Amino acid sequence: MPRNARKFKIEVGGFYHVIKRGINRGKIFQSKQDYSRFIFGLELFNSIQPINLWLLLSRSWDSPSTASMVGKRIQRARKNKGEPIVEIHAFCLMPNHIHLILREIREDGISDFMRKFGGFSTYFNKRHNRTGPLFEGRFKAVPIQGDEQLANTFRYVHTNPVELWEPKWKEFQVANSGEAIKNLERYRPSSYLDYIGKENFPSFVTKDFFLEFFGGEKTCQLAVEDWIKFKAHGISADLEMFE
Repeated sequence: MPRNARKFKIEVGGFYHVIKRGINRGKIFQSKQDYSRFIFGLELFNSIQPINLWLLLSRSWDSPSTASMVGKRIQRARKNKGEPIVEIHAFCLMPNHIHLILREIREDGISDFMRKFGGFSTYFNKRHNRTGPLFEGRFKAVPIQGDEQLANTFRYVHTNPVELWEPKWKEFQVANSGEAIKNLERYRPSSYLDYIGKENFPSFVTKDFFLEFFGGEKTCQLAVEDWIKFKAHGISADLEMFE
């Protein structure tokens, strides 16, 4: 059955909030290796050059010798990457869905980029002894228009993990905002650590835009923390800089 056409065209130069969910809201990540493999995809698929991630990461990482070999393969792949097909401005991987902030920099770049993750289903099914589709249809893309929506989307993407510790936080029920903020700084499958100056994965995120937009690492951090506090107290934090 053919897919319904999008109600809008993804335009070169535009920013988009991209969401991809597991089928029936099922998990798409069950281990650290699952997260790592997807993150390698975010980095290495962003190229005009094709890459076989299955072959690149085909050996087990369980022993030091194979881990070292895989590491060398990855370094070679990074060195030989072609020109990017999108700009990745933010990402957050949740157990059953992903959030990305992408900028279209060439015609069909976002669609081509997301299509490359089809092989993740094959990897996941083989590793976890399952069959059938992993993702729920094609990705959703929401155009981001204007400064307010840019700021809100940045905060929304990076605060998504809070629901893992505070399940009712989107209903303005946060038991401990301070602990939620600390946990967020320990959540690695996200670009938040890149934006607040903490060491994480080798960074492939285009940070300059949002760092300039907010005014630096500290104000990026405050934007996220203030949003959590706003949710915790149900009152507006000092967000005048975004108005």
